[in-house]
Amino acid sequence: MEFREMRRKRQQLTDEECIRILETSTAGTLALLGDGGYPYAVPISYVYRDGKLYFHSALSGHKIDAIRNYDKASFCIIDKDDVHGEEYTTYFRSVIAFGHIRLIEDEGEKREAALCLGNHYNPNHDDALQKELAKGFNHMVIIRMDIEHMTGKEAIELVRMRNP
Repeated sequence: MEFREMRRKRQQLTDEECIRILETSTAGTLALLGDGGYPYAVPISYVYRDGKLYFHSALSGHKIDAIRNYDKASFCIIDKDDVHGEEYTTYFRSVIAFGHIRLIEDEGEKREAALCLGNHYNPNHDDALQKELAKGFNHMVIIRMDIEHMTGKEAIELVRMRNP
């Protein structure tokens, strides 16, 4: 598939800037094709690694059904959202990724992704993470989204601050 080019190229973030945001942020909104063809967007924790996004979930529910029914998704992160009311604008920075999404079946990949997720939110606590995984590993699903296309954008005011 050919993805649209960004209209306001001057505001486009580099791939490196997008990856930095993906690596440091902790939550975003996962958008899926839900029941009856309605969009289903859900706030969710994640970790980014090597061009992939990993999420965890309960074994069943709307999100899992949507992924099983349609393998395309988008994921959006808002990195900055400073409202400047007097200017009638927002100084924003965001990233959106598009890709194919699936439930991880391989136990080794599932465990590795679960460890990455745990370390993203609570680094250097391996013993506690191992105990948590021992309790809940069989009661969770790990989801992987392979990023095919990604763009980032920031407010023109932020561009001007960087490039006066």
